[in-house]
Amino acid sequence: MSVNTPIVSESPVTDPAPVRASVSAGAPAAAKASYDGTVHVILWTMCLAHFLNDTLQALIPAVLPILKDAYKLDYSQVGILSGAFMISASVFQPLVGVVTDKRTYPYALPVGMCATMAGLLLFAGAGSYAMLLIAAVMVGVGSAIFHPEGSRVARMAAGGRHGLAQSTFQVGGNFGQASGPLMTAFIIVPLGQAGIGWFGIVAFATVVLLYFVGRWVAAQMRDTQARKRHVVSDPNPLGLSKGKLVSIIGVLLLLTFSKSFYTASISTFYTFYLMQKFALSLRDAQLMLFLFMGSVAAGVYFGGPIGDRIGRKYVIWISILGALPFTLMLPYANLFWCGVLTVFIGFILSASMSQIIVYALELLPGRVGLMSGLFFGFAFGMAGLGAALLGYIADKTSLEFVFRVCAYLPAIGLFAWFLPKTEKR
Repeated sequence: MSVNTPIVSESPVTDPAPVRASVSAGAPAAAKASYDGTVHVILWTMCLAHFLNDTLQALIPAVLPILKDAYKLDYSQVGILSGAFMISASVFQPLVGVVTDKRTYPYALPVGMCATMAGLLLFAGAGSYAMLLIAAVMVGVGSAIFHPEGSRVARMAAGGRHGLAQSTFQVGGNFGQASGPLMTAFIIVPLGQAGIGWFGIVAFATVVLLYFVGRWVAAQMRDTQARKRHVVSDPNPLGLSKGKLVSIIGVLLLLTFSKSFYTASISTFYTFYLMQKFALSLRDAQLMLFLFMGSVAAGVYFGGPIGDRIGRKYVIWISILGALPFTLMLPYANLFWCGVLTVFIGFILSASMSQIIVYALELLPGRVGLMSGLFFGFAFGMAGLGAALLGYIADKTSLEFVFRVCAYLPAIGLFAWFLPKTEKR
């Protein structure tokens, strides 16, 4: 991994000047910076786009109980289907990041959303398990393009407030994931698999929204002054050796594994667990899943500004390890306490989501696409692997056993001790 080549992709923290976007025909006139250089219009537009994108993608895990019954699937097949989406996203995200670090593609975001739209329409009309797998991969490819590019745009609009920018971008996605169970409970359950096709309209609206974001990015790339502000003056600001950088990134990936693997156990199998153990209806189980997803979104949003103030290392440390007592209690709780505990778990565990990525970007600010793609992709990949592996274990043992084993994953948060501070010395 080279750390010596400056890449045009970053707005340095030390430059508080507002981003003077071109307001010609190529850029929305409203996309202007505040006094601190943060382009709030673009940040909140990307938050909305992330919400819509992840709402569409959250339909896949949320609709699994319906597909399981319709296609007579076992838990292993359910896990593989969920994994096909997540692993395809994980494989392509770093590749997309590497390519776009070398050259900016302003309209990559709407192109990626077109892939998601095609996957959803195929999902609605699929007549076999093989077609479901292809549809899941297409949605995964759309995710692979959206997340690293969306993270790049949010960082371009950050004006130095990188924790705020990343958490604003990510909270939209987490609210989108939270809405997936609601969409399933109130739309997909009554309409069945074909109801997924109606969300193609939402995908098309998101394509239009991202087209206007692409115009702003294109204007930034045409603006000479803006380009100068996005040049990284120091691609290795902490002065760490290559070996040290690799080891730190390894620790961050291990922490991401802990968080993503546990989250996969909840997002993929929590509804099945509740229906099996407490005899809940699918609709009520989806509402319980919504409580978890909603708490995840809240944790992501508050984690960013807190990390800007007290330091990212401390937020990562407290977030992952702090969820351990609650995850250990969850498999033994009654229905009421399951709801309470998952709210605490979701809020605490998710506070580190944006901070891990921002931490990685502060290590190598010249590799925004690569770092964003690597960590988003690794998170998706671990979630996909977790879904497939945990499905196999559930078939061999029980869902309750799965949650008892996964309860120990947040203990990996102890490794956050080895992370150096990224704040300027």
